Amino acid sequence: MAVTLKQVAELAGVSVRTVSNVVNDFHYVAPETRARVQTAISALGYRPNAAARSLRTGRTGLLALVVPALDQPYFAELARAVVRHATAAGYTVVLDQTDADRARELDLLADQPQRTMFDGLILNPLTLTSADIPAHPARPIVLLGERAIATSADHVHIDNVAAARTATEHLIATGRKHIAVIGSQDIPSGQSARLRLQGTMLAIAEAGLIAHPDLMRPSNTYTREAGHRAMLEILDLGRPVDAVFCFNDTMAIGALRALRERRVRVPEDVAVVGFDDIEEGQFSAPPLTTIRPDKDAIARTAVQRLVARISGQSGAGEEIEVGYDLVVRESTVSG
Repeated sequence: MAVTLKQVAELAGVSVRTVSNVVNDFHYVAPETRARVQTAISALGYRPNAAARSLRTGRTGLLALVVPALDQPYFAELARAVVRHATAAGYTVVLDQTDADRARELDLLADQPQRTMFDGLILNPLTLTSADIPAHPARPIVLLGERAIATSADHVHIDNVAAARTATEHLIATGRKHIAVIGSQDIPSGQSARLRLQGTMLAIAEAGLIAHPDLMRPSNTYTREAGHRAMLEILDLGRPVDAVFCFNDTMAIGALRALRERRVRVPEDVAVVGFDDIEEGQFSAPPLTTIRPDKDAIARTAVQRLVARISGQSGAGEEIEVGYDLVVRESTVSG
């Protein structure tokens, strides 16, 4: 039997009208009351009647989440968090990917009939510029990721320069002096890589160390294969190397495999740091030290900002920075 508004109201200790106001995204509800109602909705598994709500409000109850690649563990884990928070807010999420294709990203912004099925869009673009984002988009938009572009849309991100600097400073603090980097990019979609390289170089320079160009390995794909290949290339150079910072965890896991194949001890001979804190990194051999972006905060903030825009909040787009942590595991410090 379907859960009713009355049952949600009874569990939350509020009126049916208040539950209806929360479900329909009316913003004149106290935050603590809204949170109580959303908790009751999640506990009971209440699902609004999408057809009735659409007729009543002109909204579909659908949000779109579009990321570069759903097969990247980071984006899969982020999507899971977005779905969880959107569900608590009474929305259903439709997922899609762009493969970093500029035409695809631009198409998502177009005012086309097939786009009206979504009440709002959470987008992680890799190729868009400020000029691409309309001043008055057809639907509310929240941007994710490192494309720091001034727009009317809200932008949720972490400080990639500071995070990479933190990771590199950790390697230096463990006594490493010959630090390799895997994942630098010189392509239009490589903004995150450029920011992470900037933070890495700042830490190396401040420690009075030298970043040898041969140890800065580019990669336009952030896969296990790419990390494995780049690590082998670094080892084949014959240069001293006692640490490697990979710009995502999947490349770091590939690098760990290459080091095992060459019988290089981790962390005794070479320490390895990744970025993203995907679940797989907890079970790599050895477990991976990494930068942990607060994925839950990114998802929660993006959904909250999008729901607020859908509900009629106006104003200039906000730059919203969320936190990160360095998670130290056995790939840099012996257990």
